[in-house]
Amino acid sequence: MTELPDTVVGSAYRSTVGWDLLAELEDLNDRMPGHEGERTGADLVAESFEAVGLDDVTLDEFPIPAWWRGDATLAVEHGDRETTFGRSHELVELPGTPSGEVTGELVDMGYGLPEDFEGVDLSSDIAMASSLTPDDYGRWVHRSEKYHYAAESGAAAFVFYNHIEGALPPTGNIGSVNGPGPIPAVGVSKETGARLQRYCDAGTVEADLSVEAEVGRGTSRNIEATVGPDTDEEVLFTAHVDGHDVGTAANDNGFGTAMVVEVGKMLAQVADELETKVRLVVFGAEETGLYGSYYWSHTHDLENVKCVVNVDGAGYSRNLEIHSHGFEAIADAFDAVSEEYEIPVHTEDGIRPNSDHWPFVQRGVPGAQGRSSSDGSGRGWGHTHGDTLDKLDVRDLRDMSILCAAGVARLARSDVETDHVDDEEIKQACLDEGFDVGMKATDAWPWGGPKDWPWADEL
Repeated sequence: MTELPDTVVGSAYRSTVGWDLLAELEDLNDRMPGHEGERTGADLVAESFEAVGLDDVTLDEFPIPAWWRGDATLAVEHGDRETTFGRSHELVELPGTPSGEVTGELVDMGYGLPEDFEGVDLSSDIAMASSLTPDDYGRWVHRSEKYHYAAESGAAAFVFYNHIEGALPPTGNIGSVNGPGPIPAVGVSKETGARLQRYCDAGTVEADLSVEAEVGRGTSRNIEATVGPDTDEEVLFTAHVDGHDVGTAANDNGFGTAMVVEVGKMLAQVADELETKVRLVVFGAEETGLYGSYYWSHTHDLENVKCVVNVDGAGYSRNLEIHSHGFEAIADAFDAVSEEYEIPVHTEDGIRPNSDHWPFVQRGVPGAQGRSSSDGSGRGWGHTHGDTLDKLDVRDLRDMSILCAAGVARLARSDVETDHVDDEEIKQACLDEGFDVGMKATDAWPWGGPKDWPWADEL
């Protein structure tokens, strides 16, 4: 098929199935990997797959490390005063943190870039770093990278402060995919961070950090369905259902999950015209280590995967971005969609070694991340209490879903070839773009992924 029929596009502009699912996911409040809300969310996705007419709907369970949030406080001495931060708008634990009681000097490491830690002895200190990476740095430095630099420099604890105002502390995983991190860690709001920076600028600041968290084992699930002909080769369109237990994970990644359902609904209406099977997959446990996508990619024959398009962070606007990792056929397909619909689609070929496309791309499978442009810096409301449904727009969901459905349908054409590459080519791209530095810091080089799980023996 060349493009979606007008009747399919028209019905998509009236569809509420994805938005209704998104609202239901928000009402679960907590979709942390391994928690009950994630399990219920998976059931809701499966029901939506059935409702829009997809085939072979399945839920596949797998084991993961699980983490549960407790209480945390940060007490600092400034002059003759002691101030304790512990309210929800001031700080939250970072998933993967172990419990701990730490007393030490608070040391501000600024952006927390690799060079900021060179030759620095942080023995027994509490290191803190900004969530911001300067625009001219050349690559994004992930929070877990900053965290591991602090731990390797001897720090006893880590404080990650937001760079976006709004009294919202950032969360996000810092633990190893095979277990908790080495030192306690919390995220604090920009406002709290600015206050702590002011104290540090005035002289030595003694601080007490208390973190309570539980680390154990749990289970997560992938939800999948198919549409189109019964071919061995298949195109994957994916997202993740789990989310952090602050806010309601509406954009990250309820929006992406809703897109998968909407795209599935459109493709089901043209199933007889598809030339290659399309598999819709909503992964579990992305936020704590890409467990669902690693599990899927190591329990299936990747030779049958023609390509994967993964959507994550797509609810910022209706301006679609496709990050193709150098796989020109994927970029070309979405460039053609942009021309057909006379709607700008921005394509980039750089590496993005995060989210559920990465376990595929790192093994040479053609893969892309779909997201949308943001007026803010970084993930905006994402990973904070502000990631809620009211920030999103149903019109964005419809526009983005139509463009992605058209792109996936084009990639499913038999005359569109997407060649796999040797993983050495992907490694070289990581080296060229400097991502190996962060991967080495977080024990993810040459490739990361769970190493002690029954399904991961190929890693």
